[in-house]
Amino acid sequence: MFRRRIIVSSKPGTAQPLVRAALEDDFHHFRVEVHGMDGYVAHIAGCALRQPYTLCNAAGARLEALLGMPLSSIAHEVTRVADASEQCTHLFELAGLAIAAAARGIARRQYDIEVPMRVTGRTVPRLARDGVDVLAWTVQDTVIAAPAPYAGVDLNRGMARWALSTLPFEEAEAALVLRRCTGISRGRGKPLDAQIHASPSGHCYSQQPVRAMQALRVVGSTWDFADTPEALCADDLAWLAFSASGGEGPTGE
Repeated sequence: MFRRRIIVSSKPGTAQPLVRAALEDDFHHFRVEVHGMDGYVAHIAGCALRQPYTLCNAAGARLEALLGMPLSSIAHEVTRVADASEQCTHLFELAGLAIAAAARGIARRQYDIEVPMRVTGRTVPRLARDGVDVLAWTVQDTVIAAPAPYAGVDLNRGMARWALSTLPFEEAEAALVLRRCTGISRGRGKPLDAQIHASPSGHCYSQQPVRAMQALRVVGSTWDFADTPEALCADDLAWLAFSASGGEGPTGE
């Protein structure tokens, strides 16, 4: 069972939005902080607390490409502003969720995702939003088999465009969160620590051919939350609550 939790939290009582977001799953633990001013991103920072490759944390600085963008209620809008292949995929998408929360004035949002191990290529990923089950798919290989209106949609081919043009925007956001988790859950059961460095696939910051060989595998960075979902983001709660004990920046310092 692969699990991911995402929590987005806004600081109350501020004239301009200040949003923090945390993501933890079997492979990653990231934080992002966004300050909005007059409807635009005025400050953004991100960091990796647990990462699969040594260069992932360096991608946090790449989020500065989003400075000055309008606060958009559509999380996926960040892909129109910056080149996703030069970003850490998960920090980048987390930043999009934080920006969307700032635009919508969301006080708190939590996504919980679980993806069971595949059997002959089939799995049933599920997503809960704020404690309520909202999505469950039957997926065969990369194609959603059920239910409607998702049946026949390929997770790897045009799903973002389809979701954003077909679904209500909050459902589209949840669907794209679940799509990402369904894809990366394939890492469960693979000998990831046998890797020396990132693959030069060009898909993300660490996987760019120019730096993949320097992005060394962090052995032991994969954790198992199958039986302990309550542990996900547990170390982020004080930071997300803007408490003194949680520190001020994305690192909690």
